[in-house]
Amino acid sequence: MGAFVTITKHTTTSKPYPHVLYVVEFVLEGTHVVIERRYSEFVALHEALGDEFPIPPKRLLLTSLIPSAWVDDELIAERKAGLAKYLSALLWSPEYQKAAVFQDFITRNGINPASGVDFEDVLPSVFLGNHGALSKNLAMGGFLSAAHYPEWAMDSIPPESLDYSRFDILFFGFVTPNASSTIEWALDVISKLKRLIQSAKLSGAGTKIVLSIGGWEGSQWFSHVCSTAVNRMTFVEAVVNAVKTYDLDGIDIDWEFPNSKGSGNPYSPNDAANFLHLIQSLRTALGSSKIISAAVGHTPWLGSNGLPLTDVSSFAENLNFIHIMNYSVWATSSPGANSPLYNSGNLQSTAEAAFSKWSGARFPASQIMLGLPLFGYVFKSRKTSLDAGKRLAMDYSVNALKDAAVKFKGAHEETLVEDSSDVMRPRLTLASWWGRPVPFKSIVKAGALVKRFDGNYGQGDGYNLAWDDASATPYLFNHDKKTLVTFDNTRSLAAKVKFAQANGMAGCSTWSLDQDDGYTLHDVIRTAMGK
Repeated sequence: MGAFVTITKHTTTSKPYPHVLYVVEFVLEGTHVVIERRYSEFVALHEALGDEFPIPPKRLLLTSLIPSAWVDDELIAERKAGLAKYLSALLWSPEYQKAAVFQDFITRNGINPASGVDFEDVLPSVFLGNHGALSKNLAMGGFLSAAHYPEWAMDSIPPESLDYSRFDILFFGFVTPNASSTIEWALDVISKLKRLIQSAKLSGAGTKIVLSIGGWEGSQWFSHVCSTAVNRMTFVEAVVNAVKTYDLDGIDIDWEFPNSKGSGNPYSPNDAANFLHLIQSLRTALGSSKIISAAVGHTPWLGSNGLPLTDVSSFAENLNFIHIMNYSVWATSSPGANSPLYNSGNLQSTAEAAFSKWSGARFPASQIMLGLPLFGYVFKSRKTSLDAGKRLAMDYSVNALKDAAVKFKGAHEETLVEDSSDVMRPRLTLASWWGRPVPFKSIVKAGALVKRFDGNYGQGDGYNLAWDDASATPYLFNHDKKTLVTFDNTRSLAAKVKFAQANGMAGCSTWSLDQDDGYTLHDVIRTAMGK
């Protein structure tokens, strides 16, 4: 799995006098390399690189005061762990992994003949015996069907009841970065993740389970995590431990958004450059067999000049794919399409525009997934059509992006869904969803949509079902109830799938699985994919 370092053994040599050699084992994409190095050689490497990472400290004071064998054992154990962590950080850091002095350290046969044995290499006891390059083949093949399965969905849809054959990938989330540059696990998330992984494996469907990190309200610490090499390596180590511990198929980074405040988050002009370093480090650490993806907005990440990057090919070299969050796009004052497919006028937040911008910035179409919403948005309005003028007039210019959190909601936020199994609860009207995103299943439950014999949905409860040609999406309106809801149905979702296929994209991902009316929309998506 990827590139990593272990130091579990040590040996000794008696020339010129007894000293310790640490047995370092490197795994580099399946290639196994074993070298022996003195502690002093690690110190020399650290000084030559001038890197930021800590190495186990010298022990002159301790061993001078307590020259005993148990100190030797404890010291060696601490050094093995610390030195392995230090080398892993270098190996995973694009800033250091190709440095000549580091390459010499990990490839040289034998110890450095030019360096003498330092006092730090010799233990106080007279004799101490034995104590026991990256391949970027990122293609997954086939047109992928993916879905987000947030942890809060498990109450209504237990992982044991999922039909995994419908999904190539399930994104499970969320966990979040924290102030310590590690991973924050909310209550019960680990136990839920274990249930999901076990159920997926037992299904035999081969569904990949990918852990989503971040989210609309979970991106507060990303800028901090990426800001220094030490912070990045701390985070990478936490990710690697999670992937190994829970046997994950990969991770998804949902940073909303680099160099933009998103949900009021701290940000920096260096975010995009630092994010690239993080992605490169994660790829080196996890190897080519693990999925690394990113949830993204309609334009490439903002560079240090505040404008979208024009070349993101370096990201593409290390990411399996991105999935464009083509949803949660609406203005606060006037009804507009939640997830427009096509451009209209100066409309920039559409699937068509997003694909053009990302592919134009050299992210390959074959590594781009299109995000599909299984929810809509409810406006308090007497209008009977979508306002093309105000609907999505905001483009992703510098000022618009900086103010995005004021005018637009985040994509991956928790949506409380009514439990459809609770037949005793009174039916909620769509008016109760004014100013909020509404799950597709709740539109059906409210009676505004009625499922027909052919699997499609017609209007109900006094609503009129209409189609907006400009965005290629449906909407419902009821003038008397002062309610208009824009959403996606079987027709619009199938059209989005066909758009993605026609443009050679990697597949489609839904937000989120629990908002479907059973598996109706997912089945339409798969049928459109030809699965």
